[in-house]
Amino acid sequence: MPLLRISAIAATVLIALAGPLSAAPAKNAEPVLPQAKAYETDAEWRQPVQPFRIGDRTWYIGTQGLSALLVKTDAGAVLIDGGLPQAADMILARMRELGVAPSDLKYILHSHAHIDHAGPIAAIQRATGARVVSNAESAALLARGGSADLHFSEDMVFPPVHPDRLVMDGEVVELGGMRFTVHFTPGHTPGSMSWTWDDKRERKPLRIAYVDSLSAPGYQLAGNPRYPHIVDDYRRSFGTVAALPCDVLITPHPDASGWTPGNTASPHPQPISCADYAGRAATRLDAQLKAESEAKH
Repeated sequence: MPLLRISAIAATVLIALAGPLSAAPAKNAEPVLPQAKAYETDAEWRQPVQPFRIGDRTWYIGTQGLSALLVKTDAGAVLIDGGLPQAADMILARMRELGVAPSDLKYILHSHAHIDHAGPIAAIQRATGARVVSNAESAALLARGGSADLHFSEDMVFPPVHPDRLVMDGEVVELGGMRFTVHFTPGHTPGSMSWTWDDKRERKPLRIAYVDSLSAPGYQLAGNPRYPHIVDDYRRSFGTVAALPCDVLITPHPDASGWTPGNTASPHPQPISCADYAGRAATRLDAQLKAESEAKH
């Protein structure tokens, strides 16, 4: 997946849908969102794209390289992830384009507490009054604004967020008849979460899985003093992800699940399954462990 460069370099579905995916009315090409003063990021992470429909109620409203999903229900809307801090105004504008006023946003869910996914949550929370849902592990990192990260220390800080609700593995967040089930998938961070919910597409049931990153960019895996069981957590998460109800897979970095936002003709040209996504991640982890071991000898 693309790397987030801060000063030096800090690394931070399945079935083809029948018929074309709907997109919001086209506009002229939009300029790239500005860099934040402290952060240098890839342009595609900041490149707005036209919102497009994934299911009857589920829309992609993120950038070319960072996912943000809006789910519209009969009782308000749910946002999942938001991208970088500078994307807050863009996300709010996309919501309005889709008929969602700030006060209509009821919940903000997230994958993991890194700047490139949780960055704008504090600003969106203030603008909308939406309740932020997290878990205990992520809540601590969100409240610190990413400070003292296990792998990146102070290199990936963002505006602090104070969650309103903490969930346990398997708990359901419900709004307007839509049920969002959380699946703890630790590894990329100890608090990583994946979410599943049911939608429809052309009157057919559609099980959507928003699955967190399974990569370990530059991480120390064997003998990590701050995360001794990191490898065990990854392997458990691979099993969890492979077993998810998953007709459409979406990931925080959309290219990891075969999406190319901005390609209005076919934004999902190479869909992969949750099982494939987990299998590829397991293969990468094994290779990384082997390279790490060889580097010590």
